[in-house]
Amino acid sequence: MAKENKLKIIPLGGLGEIGKNMTVHEYKDSIVIVDCGMTFPGDEMLGVDVVIPDVTYLMKNKDKIKGLLLTHGHEDHIGAIPYVLKKIDMPIYGTKLTIGLLQNKLKEHNLENANLNVVKHGDKFKLGHFEVEFIRTTHSIPDSAAIALTSPIGTVIQTGDFKVDFTPISGDVMDLNRFAELGNKGVLALLSDSTNVIRPGYTLSERTVGETFRDLFYKAEGRIIVATFASNIYRIQQIIDAAELNDRKVVISGRSMVNNINVANELGYLRVNPETLIEINDMNKYNKKEIVIITTGSQGEPMSALTRIANNEHRKIELMSDDMVIISATPIPGNEITVSKVINKLLEKGTNVIYEALADIHVSGHACQEELKLIHTLVKPKYFIPVHGETRHLRHHADISYQLGTPRENIFILENGQSLEFTRDSANLGQMVQAGNILVDGLGVGDVGNIVLRDRKHLSEDGLIVVVVTINKQTGAVESGPDIVSRGFVYVRESEELMEEVRKIVKQTLDTCEAKKISDWSTIKSNIRDDLRTYLYTTLKRNPMILPIIMEV
Repeated sequence: MAKENKLKIIPLGGLGEIGKNMTVHEYKDSIVIVDCGMTFPGDEMLGVDVVIPDVTYLMKNKDKIKGLLLTHGHEDHIGAIPYVLKKIDMPIYGTKLTIGLLQNKLKEHNLENANLNVVKHGDKFKLGHFEVEFIRTTHSIPDSAAIALTSPIGTVIQTGDFKVDFTPISGDVMDLNRFAELGNKGVLALLSDSTNVIRPGYTLSERTVGETFRDLFYKAEGRIIVATFASNIYRIQQIIDAAELNDRKVVISGRSMVNNINVANELGYLRVNPETLIEINDMNKYNKKEIVIITTGSQGEPMSALTRIANNEHRKIELMSDDMVIISATPIPGNEITVSKVINKLLEKGTNVIYEALADIHVSGHACQEELKLIHTLVKPKYFIPVHGETRHLRHHADISYQLGTPRENIFILENGQSLEFTRDSANLGQMVQAGNILVDGLGVGDVGNIVLRDRKHLSEDGLIVVVVTINKQTGAVESGPDIVSRGFVYVRESEELMEEVRKIVKQTLDTCEAKKISDWSTIKSNIRDDLRTYLYTTLKRNPMILPIIMEV
């Protein structure tokens, strides 16, 4: 009996977490990938810049890959592409703005020969055994799309990030008619955005934020500094509109903000008068009531423009007491503390800070419960897989699907790396594949792992003691030292008695090793570590990292 071919869906990111979205669809010798995003590092990932998905499975199956499909241009959906393209060469498909933003990102990584393909909403084309269709959606960025993938097993719809906005800032409304048409034909499985599933009702239209901006800009007496996501083109458009309405010039701060605005402007996704945008160096030529600064840093990122402004570290922008700072974003789960620190820093300087709790200066780009129910009702999927969210979001979305009539056994809450296999009549969990976090630190990709993070955590909590000893290679006698160096443990000049005691402990250990004729350096180092650790913990209840260094003469 011939083996039955199965459709496999394998999430490599975006489940049990916010961001790092990446999903693999596989049938026979064809793999199509949807999105390839990054996420922010958690507090425990000390020194890490970004986190990207583990693509080991794709590297093992790179001959099967027919293309990467992009739902929209936010970092949590395209941010990992430069790193993945260095390992896997593949064609990439996305709408005009999405590809424009990606091109800009690839230039920074010197990847200018990528196979990029611009598609329009409604386009259909073949990739291996899959027929692909891009369906217009609405989100906080123009040109967003859901993707329908039809294989011999059936049609799967992946919504990407979306909300149902009937009055979008530009472009057409979401193509609900197409979702209904596909639903009437029969949809095998729906993978739907779960980010906002805990909120009842409907997400407000992006236009409501514009009204708040116009009101705040009219009342402001000094400069206005607005922090938002660099890729939130609709929000940027409304800031520019409010600035022009109040005869203000707009200054852009932050590399990613400058790049994205330039791309959106060149491609026609921003409406802005040529004289509105001015260079940051020309800002002081104008009255402070004529200036609006659009900047990055709405998530409290340590190196972002807003954080540097708050810490008086920005080279061009210094806070004034009558500045109004507007943080037009909601903290991503996990970023609440860093955002709060930035707000407090700004308030300490006497600045007027407006954030979501005080005014309607942010609306989500993600669907609330009633919009999610609408998509479920139109699509009528046989199977449902909630995606894009933490476990609480996925479970809540699963409950909503069940309330709408999907049998419990047809709802699958997956984790990253857990494959789901479909035949025409069934769906079952398949094998786990390698998935997880690859940490990017500077130019290093994947060279920081659990052991390095553990050491960084140890250093950050307890500090470091370095013991330097010079030993005669022939006799084994100590020629000089031990010298003790402390970093992040105690201040040496105020702890001379302790340092002297540490030297004595090390000397005793070395004398014991010499008496026992121990010449193996690794054993000597281990003995120094053990004896010193015991002493320091007994004396101070501290456990610093101890690094013995032995030099020979």
